[in-house]
Amino acid sequence: MFDYRQYKKNYFMPPTECMDWAKKESVDKAPIWCSVDLRDGNQSLIEPMSLEEKLEFFKMLVKIGFKEIEVGFPAASDTEYQLVRTLIEQDLIPKDVTIQVLTQAREHIIRKTFEAVKGAPSVVVHLYNSVSVAQREQVFKKSKQEILDIAVEGAKLLKKLANETEGNFSFEYSPESFTGTEVEYALDVCNHVIDIWEPTANHKVIINIPATVECSMPHVFASQVEYMHKNLHSRENVIISLHPHNDRGCGVSDSEMGILAGADRIEGTLFGNGERTGNVDIITLAMNMYAQGVDPVLDLSNMPEIAETYERLTQMTIHDRHPYCGKLVFAAFSGSHQDAIAKGMKWREEKDPLHWTVPYLPINPEDVGRKYDADVIRINSQSGKGGVAYILEQSYGLKLPVKMREDFGYAVKAVSDVQHKELLPQAILDIFEKRYKKYMPVFDIVECHFKQQNGIQTTITVESEGVKTVVEAGGNGRLDAVSSALSKHFNVPCQIICFEEHALQDGSDSSAIAYVGIKGIDGNSYFGIGIDPDTIRASIDAIVSAMNRSLEIASR
Repeated sequence: MFDYRQYKKNYFMPPTECMDWAKKESVDKAPIWCSVDLRDGNQSLIEPMSLEEKLEFFKMLVKIGFKEIEVGFPAASDTEYQLVRTLIEQDLIPKDVTIQVLTQAREHIIRKTFEAVKGAPSVVVHLYNSVSVAQREQVFKKSKQEILDIAVEGAKLLKKLANETEGNFSFEYSPESFTGTEVEYALDVCNHVIDIWEPTANHKVIINIPATVECSMPHVFASQVEYMHKNLHSRENVIISLHPHNDRGCGVSDSEMGILAGADRIEGTLFGNGERTGNVDIITLAMNMYAQGVDPVLDLSNMPEIAETYERLTQMTIHDRHPYCGKLVFAAFSGSHQDAIAKGMKWREEKDPLHWTVPYLPINPEDVGRKYDADVIRINSQSGKGGVAYILEQSYGLKLPVKMREDFGYAVKAVSDVQHKELLPQAILDIFEKRYKKYMPVFDIVECHFKQQNGIQTTITVESEGVKTVVEAGGNGRLDAVSSALSKHFNVPCQIICFEEHALQDGSDSSAIAYVGIKGIDGNSYFGIGIDPDTIRASIDAIVSAMNRSLEIASR
């Protein structure tokens, strides 16, 4: 049964209007990042990571640049406990990195947590308890005061044990299921915790606002965050953190609007792994900032390596269209998109190499370790002439004349359509050479001589079906003279409509490639190429190929 009437609004607006965030244009600096991959992300895996896998993941997070990493819930399992102890006892935590551990506001769990973090150089102990209407009524069956008392007693015990335990401790509190809680009540609980912890400028506390389950549109969440930002006690000594989940698919927008509303810190996971639909995707969030010219302070320059490590350790699969990191995220198959990208890349190279404004590409793929030829323009039956020409130029240095691109584009499209698959650069080159290079089903010019007399005079020897015929003609140039000779011999038009040539590689010993297009007897255009160290011979071979195709089609 699909009955929308069973659902109702289950969130609460602030008691006063909080819309200052909407007046801000964009995020102007990166938040404090805290990865929760090893805790929130790990607990959502079908097969949680082993101790060795967690250690490798931790090292990757450090390499990326995370300074705060939630490493687990040490009272929840032996593996989680051992990870914390291993990091501390083997001195694996860099001096500028703080680990974070999670604990419910229950005495035996808090005590077990402090056993795990004893001797830590820098650790955030993250305390939480659920405060929402649904949790209070359905799960705990407790009043607001009773729920508040749980948070208060937990906060007091954290403070007491921190004074009794070896290590360097900071505190964090989360009113879990905040999004289903009356905002004034959540504020009251947080303020009680803050008053117990007595934060200072040198020893701040973290108040984490979790979208444990997304209940509202992002602008509502932003207004809730702004209300907390404006009314928390000792705000100057409090770091507001957000922990958005993605139930409505709005984790990133919740985070961005939440930062505008006053948040200082974000807890999330790489690629958005987490319970249900996941946590906020830090990769997307950080790259969104990067694409707006804001330093994300995370090193995501080798995205393929990060993605490979993540998939191997978590056994999760990153979607091919995942923003910034999916295998196809920079791929353009559409002909119009390919043409715009190719022209945009050319424009940037010639006009403004310092700025990135290429159509359809919000960032430069090379910034995250991707390559233009392999990742950007991909060829299938939906592709156009611009994309095909771009592939040949980028992969093989072949610069097709504009008039030739449409003919070749249709040829490639036809092959891909029949085969129902993407064509890789080598397959495109094979089609190109088969269609235009030494295409001679009808004839060949086996000998050619020139002399300058009233323009250029040529004598060519045409061989067809084993018979050789010598033909003489003149023209304004060598190629024009050859076309006149072919038109005379076959008694059909051989009008040159385009001719271009270029070296295939740098250096005096390089071969030249010539492109020739002619108008055939049927009025259509036909093309050929020639490749030879001698530019004249390359041009002759090109016109021979073009004329052969024209004659072959005319004879059908």
